[in-house]
Amino acid sequence: MRFRPCLLLVLILVVSSCSSSPADPELGTVDPRLTAQEIVAAMGDGFNLGNTFDLDLHSTDFAELQPLIATYQLAGMKHVRIPVTWMEGFGGNTLADENGRVNTAHTRFRDLKRIIDYALDRGLYVVINAHHERAFKEHYVGGEAYNAQFASLWTDIATIFKDYPQQLIFELLNEPEGAFGTWGGPVSPQNPTGIALTRQIMQVGVEAVRATGGLNTDRLIMIATNGQGNHSQIDEVYPTKTELPSAGDDAYIAIQVHTYDPWGFCGQDGRNSAFPGAATIEQSLRAVAAHARRLGVPVNYGEFGVGRRTSQSERNSDTVRSFYRTIVRVAREEGMSTSVWDDRGWFGLVSGSAQTGYTFLHDIVPTMLAE
Repeated sequence: MRFRPCLLLVLILVVSSCSSSPADPELGTVDPRLTAQEIVAAMGDGFNLGNTFDLDLHSTDFAELQPLIATYQLAGMKHVRIPVTWMEGFGGNTLADENGRVNTAHTRFRDLKRIIDYALDRGLYVVINAHHERAFKEHYVGGEAYNAQFASLWTDIATIFKDYPQQLIFELLNEPEGAFGTWGGPVSPQNPTGIALTRQIMQVGVEAVRATGGLNTDRLIMIATNGQGNHSQIDEVYPTKTELPSAGDDAYIAIQVHTYDPWGFCGQDGRNSAFPGAATIEQSLRAVAAHARRLGVPVNYGEFGVGRRTSQSERNSDTVRSFYRTIVRVAREEGMSTSVWDDRGWFGLVSGSAQTGYTFLHDIVPTMLAE
């Protein structure tokens, strides 16, 4: 068979491009999928859209939230964590039924999807989770009924967002507590049963997401520690790689941890006099990073902050700004990402509204993000 010169040239170009590296920018080809560590690094610094889709203290209307997200992005934030409560409703008004099936026709879900789409279109990474779910966390015993409910929930969520890019991240269960282990509760965070249940529910969620296939095959999934997600529990819940979901064989797992330590300083009724110093805060973060490296998984600090119920004026201090700044600085140095907690209340970081515009409170965010 004889080829005309022009056809032969086309064939040569096709073969050449197919045999080249898919990551070669000179050819204008698509970059390979990011690794888990690359995703967490690209997330950088971000913020929480708190008390909105997880607790109905703020409107979920797009017109209200769009300028808030834009304000944070213009300040340098690269991702938004959107806490979402599914099976626990506001006055019985739930996004998912008792079997974990998501109601995609629900107005709040449509608002959620629009915000996710907007943030992704702006180039932000987005984390969505199962947030409060108090009854589930209080009564989980590891039985078939609870596992089926949780698997159904994440099967539905994962299927809905199956074709979304890697920039959308799933966080399975915010702050495992109750039966999983709670500070001062009937089940302590060190309780072996609570720890085992924490590992079990993470495995259930991972299996449900991965089973949906598509882009969920290598979507980043964030798992948590017990004790309300406290970072001090990372080596208790996941002492070695084998305690991770799939015995550590899943390459797209990250651990999300939280810190409001010490609570006597960080809590809404805390006092600045309880601040232990930046060196103590730094030491705790570096210990988490060191353990995560031994596990071979990246870490996201999904919540941290300082709140005041009655003395907001005390938050306007170098002591408070030092806490926020230290966490972001150390996390950057250790290759971890951070999602600062903003509930626009006791832990609020912005003032204003969509109508008047948003401004940052007490210079916390600009100080925190400074290079």
